[in-house]
Amino acid sequence: MGKTISCSVLLTLISCFSLQFCTALDTITPSKPIKDPESIISHSGVFRLGFFSFANSSNRYVGILYHQIPLQTVVWVANRNKPLKDSSGILNISDDGKLVVLNGKAEILWSSNVTNLVPNATTAKLLDSGNLVLNNGEDGGSSLWESFQDPSNAFIETMEIGTYVEKGRKVELKSWKSIDDPSDGNFSFAIEPFNIPEGIIRKNNQLYFRTGPWNGNIFIGVILTGYLDGFYMAVDNQQQTYYLTYKFSNNSMLMYYELNSQGKFVERRWDAGKGDWVNSYPILQTDCNDYGKCGPFGICDSTKRPICSCLKGFKPRNIEGWSKGNWSSGCLRTTPLQCQRDSNNGSETGQGDDGFLRLKMMKVPAFPDRSSLINRDCKDQCLKNCSCVAYAYDDGIGCMFWGGDLIDVQKFSSHGVDLYIRLPSSELDKGKSNKVIVVTTAIAGIVIITISALFLWCRMAKQRGRNKIWKQIKLQIYSENVEEKLVGVELQQLPLFNFEVLATATDNFHDTKKLGQGGFGPVYRGTLDDGKEIAVKRLSKASGQGLEEFMNEVVVISKLQHRNLVRLFGCCVEGEEKMLVYEYMPNKSLDAFLFDPSIQNVLDWRKRFNIIEGISRGLLYLHRDSRLKIIHRDLKASNILLDEELNPKISDFGMARIFGANENQANTKRIVGTYGYMSPEYAMQGQFSEKSDVFSFGVLLLEIVSGKKHTSFYNNEYDLSLLGYIKNK
Repeated sequence: MGKTISCSVLLTLISCFSLQFCTALDTITPSKPIKDPESIISHSGVFRLGFFSFANSSNRYVGILYHQIPLQTVVWVANRNKPLKDSSGILNISDDGKLVVLNGKAEILWSSNVTNLVPNATTAKLLDSGNLVLNNGEDGGSSLWESFQDPSNAFIETMEIGTYVEKGRKVELKSWKSIDDPSDGNFSFAIEPFNIPEGIIRKNNQLYFRTGPWNGNIFIGVILTGYLDGFYMAVDNQQQTYYLTYKFSNNSMLMYYELNSQGKFVERRWDAGKGDWVNSYPILQTDCNDYGKCGPFGICDSTKRPICSCLKGFKPRNIEGWSKGNWSSGCLRTTPLQCQRDSNNGSETGQGDDGFLRLKMMKVPAFPDRSSLINRDCKDQCLKNCSCVAYAYDDGIGCMFWGGDLIDVQKFSSHGVDLYIRLPSSELDKGKSNKVIVVTTAIAGIVIITISALFLWCRMAKQRGRNKIWKQIKLQIYSENVEEKLVGVELQQLPLFNFEVLATATDNFHDTKKLGQGGFGPVYRGTLDDGKEIAVKRLSKASGQGLEEFMNEVVVISKLQHRNLVRLFGCCVEGEEKMLVYEYMPNKSLDAFLFDPSIQNVLDWRKRFNIIEGISRGLLYLHRDSRLKIIHRDLKASNILLDEELNPKISDFGMARIFGANENQANTKRIVGTYGYMSPEYAMQGQFSEKSDVFSFGVLLLEIVSGKKHTSFYNNEYDLSLLGYIKNK
């Protein structure tokens, strides 16, 4: 999008005092066109239609822009492929009723291209939705043409992207050539019915990316990195109508989606504090997203190197090409299906002795056939048809079958569906002779004994190493006078990570992997070799916390198991390095949602209630239900992490204390925690108990309900904190 601040707003206001037709700010009529640099504004001032240029170009365009933000943001362009070379342009209703863009020579650069219109009877009105509508008459007659039916690269609220087969019409997004050149780019996004509707991105009219089939709730072939609010797919098989649209649950949120010039689907959210758009990618971006990356019967897995391999029972069609990283030729079967051999031999069954290989968490191949059969009947239906090479099942779709090449198969680390590949029994390790079984069993026995002995030796060596490390840690604990409780728990069960493994997972702790900074030190996002995503908390040398807090968190959280407590995978202690390895929370911490005006509306009342309920369950577990009675002592919004479904998990147990079975209260001379969340008796006298956490939870509850930060809330009349303000009410 262009980044120049437009002066069209000022010019429009000036023209309102000098032009008589400014009484109809949102409408163009045959007698009231707009001339460069004039514009019209939607009724509530949300959008503006007029002339504009980009910062590094003198070309002039007619388009629709956001009107109430300071940054020029274009969501639709009329003459995108034929810009004006000067400021002589005019947007008018032509004599035959079309909406046209003319240059100074009265040449038509763009037209709404509608036929059978009544001359001098049409008007064009800009709606608050951003839709420019050509009506039959000034009083809102029937719609003849809409800009929503001919979009540019922006997908805005209530717009419909779809295919209308009976009407012979398709509405699709078209990317720009570059950020400041709105002419047709290489990419387009549309909804294709196929046998089951899918979202499709094409590059130069060739399939480039597909979302997988729509199951009534989601597209099952993508992994979402965030929360998509209000998306809806309309499917009418009788009318052959299929379209995707969305409507936000909160109207105060300013956000839209864009197909950018690189073919990526981008979410753009306005950040009033930064005065700029914040871009994110709602669909996980991997090398495997390219359509047909691994060719027919190839499988793509972005966590492996190379990313492409052949399905079991298949081999590369072009071995030389595969060795060079060109996988487009795909794979072919090593052994024909039994049903094919039976058919060639004249067998009547057509089923043979074939079976199915189950692949979990998969993006299903392209172009499935659909059946409403229930899950247990899918396999039998596929076996009855020798041309059926695979099947899958989804609750919202039913059975899916494939009869040709399997293209665009992808392995997911989460989500996806189970895909069943048809293979002859020989590829499923069935039907082998007894001799082969005996020999294989004997060899396997020898191998197992050898491996077991080697494994046992390695485990003993590893345990000796672990015991040595824990012994060093405990010596350090005693030297720092850490309480005996921290030493009394068996820590040897907790996995130890090598420093090199964590450095590799986090790109050597690169700044781009940094998730945040706490009192303990920086936290980094990482990916292990098996594809598991982790968060690595690294003790900083400049940290105010030390070995005591490190060991305290290891001891406490390693023994806790609850869905509302963050999970500790292990730790790393090498030299001066001390790190904790947690499960990765994609939505970071609760304070990021509560106190950021640009995204706080994602938390509607239902989600806020669920978050409150989850935190209370986790706190109840710590106080009453766990084997160890834990007082957290630092409960606050930044220590509540959110998973991909916005479920809360309590984190950061560096300040936590373990209570004995009969212990209800303790005193300390070292006051730790966060002011504003501390109970008065703890902050002033050092007394802490379950009540201390309950007080902190109450402050947190007020923040969740009000959306205001406790320490930064001021009432104009009383100048109080949030807690004081509530107390006086």
